[in-house]
Amino acid sequence: MKIGVLALQGGFQEHISALRKLDVDVCEIRTLRDFIAGIDGIILPGGESTTISRLLHETGLFRPLKEHIDQGLPVFGTCAGMILLASEIQDDPVSHLDCIPITVKRNAYGRQLGSFYTHARFEGIGQIPMTFIRAPYIASFKDEVHILAEVNGIQVAAESKKILVTSFHPELTDDLRVHQYFLNKITA
Repeated sequence: MKIGVLALQGGFQEHISALRKLDVDVCEIRTLRDFIAGIDGIILPGGESTTISRLLHETGLFRPLKEHIDQGLPVFGTCAGMILLASEIQDDPVSHLDCIPITVKRNAYGRQLGSFYTHARFEGIGQIPMTFIRAPYIASFKDEVHILAEVNGIQVAAESKKILVTSFHPELTDDLRVHQYFLNKITA
């Protein structure tokens, strides 16, 4: 199995480290050539969603990435990656890849000072550590979306088909179970 990690901006290195701990073949996706080399799934990391979207367009990756996800390429988006994959951003006319029918509220927990760490239940895994950094959350979702985790009654993880999204950063903990959950989605 080979997993690509979008490496244009943001916290991609931590995802690469987590996948390597799971003995997965990993490649950084920076160009169209990297992308078309063949991967079984892709991770869109946290970072700055507007910047990542702009870089996807500049590198020519945006359209092929969207097409492959729409055709079933498994994808895992964390924080900014969730924003990129959402069909709608609350109070913002812009949407990016529009792949999962959720509405997200960006910077929902406030600025950097609003960042926090907690433990909560993730369906199919159990209690896990969750690190939120200027995190979005899922404000609403369509019927085909399955919510996997909530914190204080707010949806922070979901899946639909082969798309997994989290508001939090599992790559910033030593707990590899969310990454393994994504890998299991690929092999299922």
